[in-house]
Amino acid sequence: MSTAAGSASDPRTLDVVVMSHRPEVREAVMAAVGRRPARDLPRLRFREADGIADVLGAADAGELDLAVLDGEAQPTGGMGVCRQLKNESDDPAPVIVVVRREDDRWLATWSQADAVLVQPLDPVTAARTVADVLRAGVPARQG
Repeated sequence: MSTAAGSASDPRTLDVVVMSHRPEVREAVMAAVGRRPARDLPRLRFREADGIADVLGAADAGELDLAVLDGEAQPTGGMGVCRQLKNESDDPAPVIVVVRREDDRWLATWSQADAVLVQPLDPVTAARTVADVLRAGVPARQG
């Protein structure tokens, strides 16, 4: 599978779900990553999710090329959602977990995240991390 294939509706875009119960965290992630994290990748189409149901629904519907999950989300944290996505799918989309403290990186790694971002988000690091994860050939949905 190629992440560069994009979505069924527009082959030049990748669908990214950004989950947090806090709108300001979702906005910070989307602003830091930007619509095009790298020239060699398609544009990103962000879908905001305020809870686990939206993320699992997108994954089950095959509408997920990447998930960026707030590790501190309430009531279900992004680390638990990540672990569920990774353990319940034969071909899970890549997941990036956002943590508030550098010391929480190990928890995100335990959750089987493909990458970890630490708040406050640096736009250069965030875009590079998303691009690297998408380029890594981590299985993503087919369009």
